[in-house]
Amino acid sequence: MYEKLSTLLPNLEAEEAVFIKEATQDMTDQEFNNFLMVYRGKRRDPQLILLTTILGFVVIAGVQRFLLGQIGMGILYLFTAGLCFIGTIYDLVNYKSMVNEYNRQMVVEAKQMMTVLNR
Repeated sequence: MYEKLSTLLPNLEAEEAVFIKEATQDMTDQEFNNFLMVYRGKRRDPQLILLTTILGFVVIAGVQRFLLGQIGMGILYLFTAGLCFIGTIYDLVNYKSMVNEYNRQMVVEAKQMMTVLNR
């Protein structure tokens, strides 16, 4: 069942894989496949967030925050040039932890969706 994780989810970090396994250990194969379909659509790739953070220095600051569902921070970064680039530098250093936090939330959300659908 878990062999599919690395092929279906590119750039899967070990921490993310462990969290997914813990969250889905009580699911059947069909439920797990449905979970993966939902989660793949919600998951953010760390490389995408890194790229958009780097683009924040050149084009528009805050795009990475919009992609992570942090609309308020995205607007703040947009109007303050990434809090005078200090916030953008912070995001550049911490992009992996930001993505891991977002993906954890999406695992929980996808699992809740599967619970509702299976009732």
